[in-house]
Amino acid sequence: MQANQTVSLSNSPRHHDSESLLDSVPTLPANQLDLIALQAGELSAVTLTVAAGECIVIAGASGSGKSRLLRAIADLDPWPGSDDVAFATGSARLMLAGIDHYQYSGAEWRHRVAYVAADSQWWFDDVGSHFSIKPAVEQLQALGLNADILQQPVSRLSSGERQRLALLRALVQQPQVLLLDEPTASLDPGATLAVEHLLAAYRIRHQAAVIWVSHDAAQARRVGQRRFRLDRGFLEEQDNDPVMHQDQESGP
Repeated sequence: MQANQTVSLSNSPRHHDSESLLDSVPTLPANQLDLIALQAGELSAVTLTVAAGECIVIAGASGSGKSRLLRAIADLDPWPGSDDVAFATGSARLMLAGIDHYQYSGAEWRHRVAYVAADSQWWFDDVGSHFSIKPAVEQLQALGLNADILQQPVSRLSSGERQRLALLRALVQQPQVLLLDEPTASLDPGATLAVEHLLAAYRIRHQAAVIWVSHDAAQARRVGQRRFRLDRGFLEEQDNDPVMHQDQESGP
């Protein structure tokens, strides 16, 4: 299926430990993300719906435009129709809960639609100053981080610690949509699974819509309800055979 086809939510298999939680939490339209004919760079117009509580995974060769697409959705890079003037003369739309993105301020949109880059940015000397909301000890421990890491200088962090903390920095803001650009690229297998479980718990509990970029086919099958490939400018849905997903009840 190419990008000019509207994509709808399909039924997905669920982990047995999370069935009761999934059944008890209703789908919230407020967290549905809609892209209509959105173009970013060399990408063909992308039309896509990511439902509340759904995670889709996007793969593709380096340089295919995956990060550019996420940045356009986060309103970090301009695209045709990315302001109200352009929208009035074009067909491209980007909506959260049916409300066009330009009706939000840039800061408000990015608070609701959080982009976690593969290479996180740090602008203060110490870790804690980057958190407007202090994470709970349980959240840090869930990612294998010690509570005192917030007092450490950023210069002492490993690449894996930076990646996990950047993710937690986004999660404590409780965004409605998560745009994840290879969030486990710097992590070992154990830390990767910890991140996957934490994100599954957040997605279920908050009914967040998630777009996850990953080059790991096994990971894509674990975390995604639907899987796509970005190839030669087109976003195409892959065969989505039933798999066991890591939908976990525990976590923030």
